[in-house]
Amino acid sequence: MEIAPFGLERWFAEHEHEADLMLAESGIRSLSAGRFDLDPGELGYVIPTSGDPDLRAQVADRYGRTADEVLFTCGTQEANLVAFLSLLGRDDHAVVVTPTYQALHAVPDAVGEVTRVGLEPPDWRLPVDAVADAVRPETRLIVVNNPNNPTGRYHPEERIRALYDIAADEDAYLLCDEVYRLLARDPQEPVAAMGERGISTTSLTKAYGLAGCRFGWMAGPPDVITDAWRWKDYTTISPSVFGQHVARQALEPDTEADILDENRALARRNRGIVDEFVDDHGLDWYYPVGVNGFVTVPDAFADAREFCLAVVEEESAVLAPGDVFGHPDYVRIGFGLPTEDLNDGLDRVGDCIERHR
Repeated sequence: MEIAPFGLERWFAEHEHEADLMLAESGIRSLSAGRFDLDPGELGYVIPTSGDPDLRAQVADRYGRTADEVLFTCGTQEANLVAFLSLLGRDDHAVVVTPTYQALHAVPDAVGEVTRVGLEPPDWRLPVDAVADAVRPETRLIVVNNPNNPTGRYHPEERIRALYDIAADEDAYLLCDEVYRLLARDPQEPVAAMGERGISTTSLTKAYGLAGCRFGWMAGPPDVITDAWRWKDYTTISPSVFGQHVARQALEPDTEADILDENRALARRNRGIVDEFVDDHGLDWYYPVGVNGFVTVPDAFADAREFCLAVVEEESAVLAPGDVFGHPDYVRIGFGLPTEDLNDGLDRVGDCIERHR
């Protein structure tokens, strides 16, 4: 079993630590811990290790499911990992819609076999027919994330439902990474609520601004959840006690509504600022949902890697080169950071563009 190096994370490891500004952060700005009670009591394992049953039942209600159909994890990354490990073997096949977060195709490819179906610029439209054509008798899983990272494209619900129908007809599953779903003004129905063949993964990281909690979950059929829990026994065993304690507070209806309203307003304001920047500098992007956008590379640069290196070396600001997503003529910009920092970062990027023009 071999896995490809994680291109985005290696780029961040090389450049993020020494830079002044992170303009490629993929989530909303972090909330202060002072907004929550931070005393969870005894610092033991969460028991049962799948997560507190009452809280799992509350989360399950969002999907029309039961507590036994939800597994709490250490972030969405672990939710996706244990889902892939529970569903795929060496003779199994997955269809993955790309570009996307690398883990969504690299992990399935390390376990079984993957066919990638690409979104095409400039509108990054979800090609339902191409997904159907890629399905084989041994296909076990179709994978998509919605809204999409890195493009910010929010695929219409009817297209996601079409993918679900394809998966269900083939006795496969549709897994949707939905970490940005609640940043949308009008969130679509989650995939795990579409039927027994739907699996949703998410966390408190991207939409809530609680990345340090390392708290996420997967929702889906009980047999898949049971198998995923077996794998989790070999990864983190239980979710974080602190994470679950904060999650219980953050998911209380009034608190959650306040957090999401605040974060959606920040994302909306910052999206408009980036849109104006893109227009002022003769660039292009698909107007995104969430807090990520995929912006074309300025003409003065050969490709995204050259542009991003110039920005970090000359202006101490980090963008994400699109080649790590398979698109070397784009860069990913994250606009979920505080507005003051965003304006500072865009000024620096603009200076770099003008200097090389």
